[in-house]
Amino acid sequence: MQQQPVAPRRPVHDSRHGETRTDDYAWLRQRDDPAVRAYLEAENAYTDAVLAPLEGFRETLYREMLARVQETDMSVPYREGGHLLYSRTGEGLQYPILCRRRDHEGAAEEVVLDLNALAVGHPFLSLGAYTFNDDGTRLAYSLDVTGFREYTLHVMDMGTRDALLPPVPQSGSVAWAADGETLFYTVDDAAKRPYRIYRHRLGGDPPVLVLEEADEHFRVSVGRTRSRALVVALSASHTTSEASFVPADRPDAPWRIVAPREAEHEYDVDHGGDRLFIRTNSGGRNFRLVTAPVDDPGPHNWTEIVPHRPEVMLEGVETFADHLVLLEREDGLPHFAVRDLRTGDTHRVPFPEATYSAAPGANAEFDTHVFRFGYQSLVTPSSVFDYDMERRQSTLLKQQPVLGGYDSAQYVSERREATATDGTRIPVSVVYRKGARDGGPAPMLLSGYGAYGYPYPVTFSSARLSLLDRGVAYAIAHIRGGSELGKAWHDQGRLFAKKNTFTDFIAVADSLVRAGYTAPDRLVIEGGSAGGLLIGAVLNARPELFRAALLRVPFLDVLNTMLDASLPLTVGEYEEWGNPEKAEEYAYIRGYCPYTNLAARAYPAMLVKTSFHDSQVMYWEPAKYVARLRTLKTNARPLLLHTNMAAGHGGASGRYDALRETAFDYAFILDEVSRAR
Repeated sequence: MQQQPVAPRRPVHDSRHGETRTDDYAWLRQRDDPAVRAYLEAENAYTDAVLAPLEGFRETLYREMLARVQETDMSVPYREGGHLLYSRTGEGLQYPILCRRRDHEGAAEEVVLDLNALAVGHPFLSLGAYTFNDDGTRLAYSLDVTGFREYTLHVMDMGTRDALLPPVPQSGSVAWAADGETLFYTVDDAAKRPYRIYRHRLGGDPPVLVLEEADEHFRVSVGRTRSRALVVALSASHTTSEASFVPADRPDAPWRIVAPREAEHEYDVDHGGDRLFIRTNSGGRNFRLVTAPVDDPGPHNWTEIVPHRPEVMLEGVETFADHLVLLEREDGLPHFAVRDLRTGDTHRVPFPEATYSAAPGANAEFDTHVFRFGYQSLVTPSSVFDYDMERRQSTLLKQQPVLGGYDSAQYVSERREATATDGTRIPVSVVYRKGARDGGPAPMLLSGYGAYGYPYPVTFSSARLSLLDRGVAYAIAHIRGGSELGKAWHDQGRLFAKKNTFTDFIAVADSLVRAGYTAPDRLVIEGGSAGGLLIGAVLNARPELFRAALLRVPFLDVLNTMLDASLPLTVGEYEEWGNPEKAEEYAYIRGYCPYTNLAARAYPAMLVKTSFHDSQVMYWEPAKYVARLRTLKTNARPLLLHTNMAAGHGGASGRYDALRETAFDYAFILDEVSRAR
């Protein structure tokens, strides 16, 4: 058996608030140090050696998962201007091909971007911006070929395919003005924070800086309203926002602020007719909807049309010529409420299942009575619907095929609740194959996130069938820190309430064990990014409750990262985690930081995965965590670190590569739960 790597100790001392901490593995931050790469490659070799007996099983899982995928496929086209836009995939191709055709019968296909061709010579590819000017003759798009969120903006003439602008590095969001020649775009600072908006008339003068955000808590974005009438700039932190706009047909006009920024006031803006629609939390944490005249949109002119409701979160608003679609969340579930702007009548789109996800689809057209949305659940594959807002009828356009005879009736999807330590009821989504629990507690994979006010989506996965069909149940803990039950749900899981996130997850795990769904010797937990922080904190608190853990790009070194204001995201996230330069906030973060609180314990089997080019959670956080844990853990359960040396935060970008990563993870999980029997 290959020996596990031992990282050298090179102590670095840091004194804050009357305490001196020693970090033996801070040297792993030196990305260009050959010793760092050598250590990561040694850990990869060790992981490969330990998991070598599973190589054949991984290949079996991969082939099984791939056999369910319709490799040659096409998305449902959507209308934008005079074209229908869509993407298609081909057997053996890692990336989609983006296409369009004229919106009339018999029109020929035009390949807009073949991402496979653009990926040649690059181990990673991600498409960022992708937007046409109004007549469809020009395209602005951006690509990242590193995984480090280094997007470069390109502008192309669709007739000649010539570049109309030199590449713009470190770009972000993009919006065209109505003239089809003026482009607005954002650029990032050294910390990857979008902080400037430029206006550039193609073929004209150099770009003009129109907005610069000096406050490091804020990030800027720019976009065009669906009505095509306005270009809107938004400057937003996690708790405060400020929007301004210019008429799309007068891109040189002065920007008009909707409401000056005010601490803790979040709002966003859309447009229809002669008025703005403003979603604002000025009247309550769960937001309300107001309107204001375009020519004088300040708060003194706001007229409420949807009041704040404590039990309903207004997550967003989709604006059309005659209708609004209110994106609501109630009792942990998303809903669409359609409001007729002519009559004020409002109704909800009905959904059939106890737990599901629903989200707007591609809705580029403003003057339409059809709203496109996506729907899926733990047992229903991803589906695209058109909803006629006049007739109140849904039409299924496509359900993602699952090859091999998938039958949803063979699976059970449930919504449960667990009781937290303070009595709060925590929603839990569960799915398993019929019969899986007949022999007693089943193996289970339990997932969680609980941060930034992001609700954990209840989605279908054809790859997950490889777990379910082997008797492994799957569950999602909808813990505080997300927004499943509104903004208060987020507030109760951030800053000085962050520990609720961890105790909620443990309460869910305990409840599933008590109810006989699973048992500690067959319970595996997983989380990624901030969800990796969750898993790390939970393992420090209750390691005996779990058989194994899978941590993907995990945020584990919270204290040191939040003390380094030079890193991407740090300053902007003081509003989520706290600022440890302040003594009280330092003490609270120190109390749960997974890396800081590692101790001599019998930890379960762990697979820790990271990416060398991750700009959101730097590779060194999981690397340091594993190096330190090796010196502390008191048992012989596997502790494995795997670093993707050619990817970013989301892992492999190609669809086949991503499927192989899933097979890698599932082989580890299935091997662990099989040993418990």
